[in-house]
Amino acid sequence: MKKKKKMLLFSGITTTIAAAATGLFGFALSNKLMYIKQKDPEFVRERETTAKRFDEAWYNKNFKCELNIDSPNGYTIRGIMFQPLETNNTIIICHGVTENKINSVKYARLFERLGYNSVIFDHRRHGETGGKTTSYGYYEKNDLDAVVKTIKVMIGEDAILGIHGESMGAATMLLYAGTVEDGADFYISDCAFSDFSMLLKQIAKTEFKYGSIIPIRFADFFVRLRDGYSFKSVTPSEAVTKIEKPVLFIHSIPDTFIPASMSLDLYNKKTGPKKLKLFEKGAHAQSFNENMAEYEDLIHDFLENFIYQKINRDSSSSNVIPFHF
Repeated sequence: MKKKKKMLLFSGITTTIAAAATGLFGFALSNKLMYIKQKDPEFVRERETTAKRFDEAWYNKNFKCELNIDSPNGYTIRGIMFQPLETNNTIIICHGVTENKINSVKYARLFERLGYNSVIFDHRRHGETGGKTTSYGYYEKNDLDAVVKTIKVMIGEDAILGIHGESMGAATMLLYAGTVEDGADFYISDCAFSDFSMLLKQIAKTEFKYGSIIPIRFADFFVRLRDGYSFKSVTPSEAVTKIEKPVLFIHSIPDTFIPASMSLDLYNKKTGPKKLKLFEKGAHAQSFNENMAEYEDLIHDFLENFIYQKINRDSSSSNVIPFHF
């Protein structure tokens, strides 16, 4: 009997310790997520300059204006509008987690070649934008809504407006379009995650060798308690089912941080106009860097097939002279 009691006591203590350790891991994970360390701005600028993706002369020449947009979350969103072209057609570019708007300049140059002016901005708690925590799209989607509304006033309703997002920026874009407003003419999603909880489970397994979902549930509890949202609220695969405008999904097969299967999942759940491209080369968020010419051709073809042909068809059917791009 005594031996049995000792075993039960030992088992209880072990279970308590395991539960406490799991809870602490969940709290630590919530802390890491909310206050994830950002890349140093000078590091980002130097990296992009060295790789010849950031041209200071072009940046200064085409710097149209600074954008200071009021966030519905209570801080100022800092951005820049570039207008190298005599057009109102504009692309809004959303960077990934730990990056800042300088990382988006390479895409601004790409879209200039495709006939678009551009807007780059810092996400919540990144770069020069305010905000106390990073929420992986939950609060960021409302910031994007504020940016879209501001830019629409500046360029007019007749201009073509697109949004390009990379990683967290892509997830934010899809959450915006699927849960706030389908407010752009097209979207380009580069290496987005489809389900934040599943992504965290994968990271916990690969980086911490922790295969259980329980720490993720603890982290979700602490994030809800501390930051006011749940991981379930950050599920682009649900949001994408409500997007009617064309979406181009891009991913690289070698991506080990956010697997390409997540973009495939998003593509399969999106109804209506869509396109998917999986590159053979490129780690996470490196599809453009590793496949520049093919990446540009891909977007050109997407715009030709899903945007310009539709405009020409609509113009012809309404007896209006088509606008040629």
